[in-house]
Amino acid sequence: MCWAGRMMLGTFSILLGLVQAAAACEFGPFPYRGTGIVCRMTKPAALLLNQETAQVIQAAFRNAKFPNITGERSMRLLGRVAYGLSNIQVNDLSIERSEVELKEDSAIHISIRNVTALFRGTLTYGYAGAWFLQLFHSVDFEIESSIDLQLNINLMCQKDQVAPDASDCYLTFHKLTLHLQGDKQPGWLKQLFTDFISFTLKLVLKREVCKEINAVAQTLTNFIIDLAANFVRDKDIAVDISLASDPVIKARYIESHHKGIVLYKNSSSMLRDSVFSPSLLSESRMLYFWLSEHSLSSLAAAAFLDGQLVLNLRGEKLQELFEMEDTEVQQKAVQRIFQGSSYNDSVAKVWSLTQPQISFQPEGAVVRSSVAVEVSILLAGEEPLVALYMEKEITATIQATYAEKKLILHPVDSSVEIKVFKCTADPSGEDPSIQSFLQNMILVAGIPEVTSSVGSALTSLLNSKRIDLFDIINPEIITRKGYVIVQLDFGFPSHLLLNFLEKSL
Repeated sequence: MCWAGRMMLGTFSILLGLVQAAAACEFGPFPYRGTGIVCRMTKPAALLLNQETAQVIQAAFRNAKFPNITGERSMRLLGRVAYGLSNIQVNDLSIERSEVELKEDSAIHISIRNVTALFRGTLTYGYAGAWFLQLFHSVDFEIESSIDLQLNINLMCQKDQVAPDASDCYLTFHKLTLHLQGDKQPGWLKQLFTDFISFTLKLVLKREVCKEINAVAQTLTNFIIDLAANFVRDKDIAVDISLASDPVIKARYIESHHKGIVLYKNSSSMLRDSVFSPSLLSESRMLYFWLSEHSLSSLAAAAFLDGQLVLNLRGEKLQELFEMEDTEVQQKAVQRIFQGSSYNDSVAKVWSLTQPQISFQPEGAVVRSSVAVEVSILLAGEEPLVALYMEKEITATIQATYAEKKLILHPVDSSVEIKVFKCTADPSGEDPSIQSFLQNMILVAGIPEVTSSVGSALTSLLNSKRIDLFDIINPEIITRKGYVIVQLDFGFPSHLLLNFLEKSL
């Protein structure tokens, strides 16, 4: 349940948020030991994410705080000339193209080609060293620039977290042309200042732009880390997605290995060994999540301890459950159980008596649990009358799909064994028609209704974490012995990135 997934720094931080916090950033000699969750992002995803490069670069340039630039130079005939550039701002920024490369076991290399920008500000100058005493002049200026930008983003340990280090940053200037007061024709003043201002300006631009790019990467990464931590938390239940080993960078993908330990109040699950192997994941889809049986089973156990595995049915839902087939036997059984009361005056409660046991097989997730069912008739001014109480052992094989922004659970095989049976319509428990009806009702309608309700509840939880804002394309949920793989392509909602940049920078 490492949840996810455009690139360049901040957008790559979406991945880096999954390459999340490390408890100590010191790992033992076993790379996959203690791994409960694995996230793999492939080169096709990196190429897609790279489309958002322009947004982050523009934010970095525009948010950079350019200091005033001052200098002094001795000029023949003029003596010493002092100058200052102030109020520097960036306008009309555009990017021709961006390329990304994953350098194996090294870094994420990003090349931004032909960044054109127009810098505007004020040039102030004076003569003979009397900067503060004699009259000085001020003119507005524009600087046309064409820049290539190269970044090598390394993953480093910082304050017990893995963070992107984008300080390996280079700017190459192909053009840096100074215009004064909008005059495009060269004049003596322009010729005088262009050469010795350009060198200083290049140093300042490189320092400030690269510093801001690194700051944007850090800001976005922190945001994604917080988002990821919130995504795997529901009240008192959380999943520890700190790193179990160092992130892996290959030419075709980036992969992170997380602990996947479930935390509930003051207790936590323990995962010592893992069945994960890199060969279990391919490279044909954009994003992969490998989830261990232990992690998901521990989540179910925590949900049980938190009292979440309870379902109440009444009204139309209760009617659908008990009137799954219109036969005389069914009608008689229902009439006897409900004693003539309406479904609106009755409630069925279903809950787990024991922690569900979940195991993964190629056929699906096999869920075993002891479940109780209680049907009560609500009487005005009196205590509810328990018309039916059952305890049963249920084994169900469930397959999962995600479509139209909904998680759908399909029971494909089920078995029920009734352990306790109490019914006011059959006190002796010797009426086979009622038990046969209830057994059939549980298998045909009851288990599908419960799995449907669980799927709806999980969908609501996922959407509350904003997963419905992402364009998830052709997701597949594949179960294997001991683990499950979620693989998908995706489209990133660029408006979320824009909103974040506008609010945070």
